[in-house]
Parts: sequence; structure tokens; C-alpha cells
Amino acid sequence: MAATLTSATRSGRRRGRRRYVPISEINVTPFVDVILVLLIVFMISAPLLTSGVPVDLPESQAGELPAPSEPIVVTVNADGQIFIGEDEVTLPQLIPTLTEITDGNLDQRLFVRGDRASSYGAVLVVMGEINAAGFTRIGLVSLPDEDQ
Repeated sequence: MAATLTSATRSGRRRGRRRYVPISEINVTPFVDVILVLLIVFMISAPLLTSGVPVDLPESQAGELPAPSEPIVVTVNADGQIFIGEDEVTLPQLIPTLTEITDGNLDQRLFVRGDRASSYGAVLVVMGEINAAGFTRIGLVSLPDEDQ
């Protein structure tokens, strides 16, 4: 808060001692600065508050995700068998094989393909195992909507 001192005279005369009277004004500049900083902090932190695994539902109208490097594809077929690429693995072998393929890079993009006839629970178990191992960039593969 700032105060400005102005000179005032007694009864409007210019003779005599001058007396300084404080004029109270609120300086809003620091207040605006603080509000702008808080606004910027919230704008940056708000997108980081969302969490979860991004999924693409079968037959969606969503476009393709851009991938800078070749993603690793994990497939669950109708019988519940798990494949990494074209190699079949069991559920206990899934995480060690993925860790070996990615050289321990948990930021590697992984795509999970689930057959339409496969159990939702089987695909969910595979995604849960991958996520529990620390892989966070997991996506579900779907076909584009045929009605377009």
C-alpha cells in the first residue's frame, strides 16, 4: 500500500506552516502481478492434473496417433493368447519381454490390440500388467468408423 503526501494550508491561506496530509491510495500493481502469476501457474498445472490411460474405442472416429518411433504392439486374440509383435508370450513373460525389448525405457509407446471377440477382462488384465510395470504410454488400437 502506498501513500502520497500533499501539502495543505490552513483555511486555504498560503501563509504559515505547511502541513502534509497523507492521501491513501491502494496500489493495485502488486496485486495484479500476483494474480497474473497465479493464473499462469494454474494454466500450466491444470493439464497435468488429468490422469489415466488414454484409450481409443473400437470403431471410433478418432484419427491416428502420430508416433515418432515404431511402437510395440501387444495383441490379445479371441482365445486370450498374448502376442508381442508376432511372438506369443504368456502373461508372466509379458513384462520381462517388454522390458527387454524397450531396454528398460518406460516412456516407450505401447499399443494394445484386442480382438473384438476377446474378453474385455483379458485385455484389461494385459493393460493392467503393463501399467503396473511402469509403462504409461499405452494406447488401444481400433478401426475407423465404417459409417463415415
